[in-house]
Amino acid sequence: MQHNTLDTSLPIAIGSDHAGFEYKEEIISYLEAKGLKVKDFGTHSKDSVDYPDYAHPVSFAVERGEAGFGVLICGSANGVAITANKHQGIRAAICWGEELARLARSHNNANVLCVPARFVDMAVANQMVDVFLSTPFEGGRHQNRVTKMVCL
Repeated sequence: MQHNTLDTSLPIAIGSDHAGFEYKEEIISYLEAKGLKVKDFGTHSKDSVDYPDYAHPVSFAVERGEAGFGVLICGSANGVAITANKHQGIRAAICWGEELARLARSHNNANVLCVPARFVDMAVANQMVDVFLSTPFEGGRHQNRVTKMVCL
C-alpha cells in the first residue's frame, strides 16, 4: 500500500528487541504526548528476545493497513530492517539522523523507520520520528524507482 503521506489517523505500530526496549518506551510516550495512537507489539522488558518476533507483527500491521506506519528499534537496526523488508508492502529504512529520515520518506516512500538504539541518542530518535511523520513522499521521478523495488 503506497501513500504520499503517512496516515496518522491510524495507530503507529512500534516494536523492539531488548536492546531497543528503553527507546521504544520513550518513543511511545513521546508520540502519545503528541496525541497520536500507538500499538505496542513489544518487547515489554529488557530480557533477551529475538527481534524477528517483534519486527514481523509491526510489519504485518503496516502492510495490512492496520497502522499508518511503523517504528522498529534494535541495537544496530540491521536485524529489524532486514526482517521488515522481507514483507512485500514494507519499505523499512535504517536512519541515524534527521536527513536520512527525511530522504527515506521523500525519496523512498519508507513506511517503517528503523532506529539503531546503540548508535543514536534519544533526542535524535525522537527528531527522526518527527521528520518521518511530517515528510511526504515526493513521487515524480522517485515513484518509478519505488515501484521497481518489488520482487514479484
